[in-house]
Amino acid sequence: MITLTLKEAPHVPLEAEALSPDVMATLSNDAIRALPVLLGKRQRRLDDFFTVEGAASDEIAIHGDAARIKWIGRAMTRGRIIITGNAGMHLGAYMSGGSIEVTGNASDWVGGEMSGGLIRVGGNVGGQIGAAYRGSQTGMRDGTILVGGTAGLEVGMRMKRGIIAVRGPVRDFAGLQMKGGTIVLGSGAELRTGAWMMRGTIISLRPIPLLPTFAYAATYMPSFLRVYARHLGTLGFAIPCDEREGAYRRYTGDTSVPGKGELLVWSPRGA
Repeated sequence: MITLTLKEAPHVPLEAEALSPDVMATLSNDAIRALPVLLGKRQRRLDDFFTVEGAASDEIAIHGDAARIKWIGRAMTRGRIIITGNAGMHLGAYMSGGSIEVTGNASDWVGGEMSGGLIRVGGNVGGQIGAAYRGSQTGMRDGTILVGGTAGLEVGMRMKRGIIAVRGPVRDFAGLQMKGGTIVLGSGAELRTGAWMMRGTIISLRPIPLLPTFAYAATYMPSFLRVYARHLGTLGFAIPCDEREGAYRRYTGDTSVPGKGELLVWSPRGA
């Protein structure tokens, strides 16, 4: 394992695309320490900011408050990154394999346009997780993002496949222009959930404000949820799927597009 310990948090964001198993898996300790990073417009060495232990591994451990370290795990295809602390913007952007675990919080654009792999954040995240970058037509294409805390605006914007599960409350425009995939809202969301969604499924375990362009369809227990429940259960995220406990109210929309998405809102028995 390669262990990186932050010496001191940078005063401005540090762009560190080199913090990836794909880059470090074959490098010696000296080569890792000499990897380039960008502080503003200036190119610096990785060891200007981190102490480096270990070499030639596809497992990377990062210790310290990396809230201003951007692009960790960018486009990674394999391996594992464990961050003990916080992480900066664009964590796991464009990744297609491997896993990233963060014990603290992460900033905006977690898993932006990712196409595979697993990202797990123990704390809160910013906006646009699993989303499409500005000007791009498609966001997350596959993979899994799990968030233990809250999330910001536009979760899963234009996502096409994959799973995003957020345990805490989510802000406005969750599932904006969604094209497919699944978003699980463990504590509900604010306004405009599913706005302009074309396809996909948004599951909310708490009541949420609904746009008038979503129409009630039925109350039932979708059989496919048992598959999701088993998968997410192995990752520590529970979804109710026992008919004895309740059912899901299904709404279809967004009819203003018109779209064929669905919102499933959990309704406990007796509520």
